[in-house]
Amino acid sequence: MKHLHDFPVRELPAVMRGPRRERRRVLVGNTPCWGTVRGEGELVLDDGRQVSLEGLVHLPPCEPSKIIAVHLSYSSRGVETRDNPRPTRTPTYFTKPPTALTGHQGEIVKPADCGFLNYEGEFAVVIGRVCRNVTPDEAWDYMEGFVPALDMGLQNFRDTDQGSMLRVKGADGLLPLGPGIVSGIDIFEQRLTTYVNGQVVQDAHIGNEMIWGPHYMVADVARHITLMPGDVLLTGTPCHSRSVVPGDLVEVEITGLGRLAARVTQGLIPRASMLGVGHEPTDSAEVRRVALGFDERVPQHLRDGLARARSKSTA
Repeated sequence: MKHLHDFPVRELPAVMRGPRRERRRVLVGNTPCWGTVRGEGELVLDDGRQVSLEGLVHLPPCEPSKIIAVHLSYSSRGVETRDNPRPTRTPTYFTKPPTALTGHQGEIVKPADCGFLNYEGEFAVVIGRVCRNVTPDEAWDYMEGFVPALDMGLQNFRDTDQGSMLRVKGADGLLPLGPGIVSGIDIFEQRLTTYVNGQVVQDAHIGNEMIWGPHYMVADVARHITLMPGDVLLTGTPCHSRSVVPGDLVEVEITGLGRLAARVTQGLIPRASMLGVGHEPTDSAEVRRVALGFDERVPQHLRDGLARARSKSTA
């Protein structure tokens, strides 16, 4: 059925079999509530009430004990960054703190002392039950579903935190997640598209580009780390991660899942930074290598899309 490099999926697992179901977590009268999407614009809350989705404040659709992210898992990203469609023999990972989460239509704060804030459109897996020591084929049964994600990164901390990625990827609000958790769709048949100011800047067919499927990554991590209900696994991004500026609207749309949006806003220089505390953000050759990427290795239409998005940023 699928032709991933490792552990191909031969039979559609339950989490990917229809009908489609979407669960969202929202504020209703300042109270967090769970509900199930019905039709185009209605949410049926778990207590039976029916509310319109229009104008609702969306919360992240999970409360994870941990967030684990893969470094590279799309062939186009491997070609761009390492000149190799399979950049590593096996996946490598980093973690983001739960405080990095924000919801659909939230804010992404760019600190005033950081020059490079990069987008990475992805889909995330949300774990549905305690998961440890499973095979890739079994891992599907531990997934609640899939959700669009924006794995934002402050690249100016890459020189000091490249190993841990703590400040690069872990600052407050650097993980918009939502609108909801979706099951009942074949994630490998979906297309991932990232937009800046309405312009396409990333575009990939998930099944054609993923090197390791989410089942492989869940089983890999769960060999030694127990995954709890609500935990998040970020599954990687395709080529053309680039920097955005305050005012930019960043969105990732995954067919079958939905469209997540967040706005970049201007932050301040942290008070402790002004006193000389900690490693200063840098603007080095390594920072620019990752933040600016390799334009010659990405499709021209993505480069053109970013140019149009930037013209809107300065308009």
